[in-house]
Amino acid sequence: MAIPFNIPYCTGKEMEHLGDVLARGRFVGGGAYSKRCAAWIEEATGCAKAILVPSGTAALDMMLLLADLHPGDEVIVPSFTFSSTANAVVLRGGVPVFVDIRPDTLNMDERAIEAAITPRTKVILPVHYAGAACDMDAIEVLAKRHGLLVLEDAAQCILSYWRGRHLGSLGAMGILSFHETKNVQCGEGGALLVNDPRFLARAEIVMEKGTDRSKFLKGEVDKYGWVDVGSSYLVNEMTAAFLWAQLEAATSIVARRVALWEAYHAALEPFERKGRIRRPVVLDEARHNAHVYPILFGTPEDRDSAMAALKDRGLQCLAHYLPLHSSAAGKRFGRSVPERLPVSERVAGTMLRLPLYMGLDVDEAIAILRATL
Repeated sequence: MAIPFNIPYCTGKEMEHLGDVLARGRFVGGGAYSKRCAAWIEEATGCAKAILVPSGTAALDMMLLLADLHPGDEVIVPSFTFSSTANAVVLRGGVPVFVDIRPDTLNMDERAIEAAITPRTKVILPVHYAGAACDMDAIEVLAKRHGLLVLEDAAQCILSYWRGRHLGSLGAMGILSFHETKNVQCGEGGALLVNDPRFLARAEIVMEKGTDRSKFLKGEVDKYGWVDVGSSYLVNEMTAAFLWAQLEAATSIVARRVALWEAYHAALEPFERKGRIRRPVVLDEARHNAHVYPILFGTPEDRDSAMAALKDRGLQCLAHYLPLHSSAAGKRFGRSVPERLPVSERVAGTMLRLPLYMGLDVDEAIAILRATL
């Protein structure tokens, strides 16, 4: 493949930091690099506390545990997202209630939320697709009116903003992912962002396998014990050291990706004008991080034909999520309002994601696109 869909980026400092961890001889979580990463995330996002965890999925699991769902509690989520978003709800005994996405931004349609609210609804869980924000103003108004908690799946959103506020910091809690497909990566990793002070104390207990070990380390108690539910959510120090090399370069990584995104956007404008494709839309109040460049075709057949032709010319492009509401597990564990979600279904069948990574020869990619579309 001349141009693959993704090549995980390394800054060149990862080995240096990993060597430092080996020299220090401390490998468990909570060490010097873990603390540096958490402090960087807290400063960058403005959250009250950042907790490094082994994956974005683990961050979602921890966030929904802290939300204290009871069996049957409902959480409103977009159908067009990864299974981890809904799994975190189901694992706590909750019911994911799927709603449709907007046809422009491909994010949760804030106009569809109110019809999905019932007396069992506890949480609205927006997912910021492609690192571009949902309409958080409208979502926050709805949540306040109905007394609901807002939790953000900002897995794709490092250095993405809504009205100047970092995504993941607007709800009571939010999450980030550092999977190797993300802008900033450490193979597998994530962070829970705690914004509401009500969740701070319990977050430390849950993080420490349900013990009050954090109080012991601070000298607040003379011994620690099991006081609540929890799990092993800490990231080992080697993963944190790798991540630190990425966070040091995060601003420049995002700037380069935005330049690549904008090159695609300019080059594809004539094809949108001719009705061949539709380019991505970002709300005026949002500042995205160029995580994904998705284009939409008129029909699934047009998408599949273009994907095959581009692959033949050496450009690997991929589809994305299948709607959760129509999946086997979605039907078993959740429900959708309404039963059919036409925008999610149409987007899933017509979307094509273009390669976007550090080191991409965007001129060559654009030349192939021009010769194919």
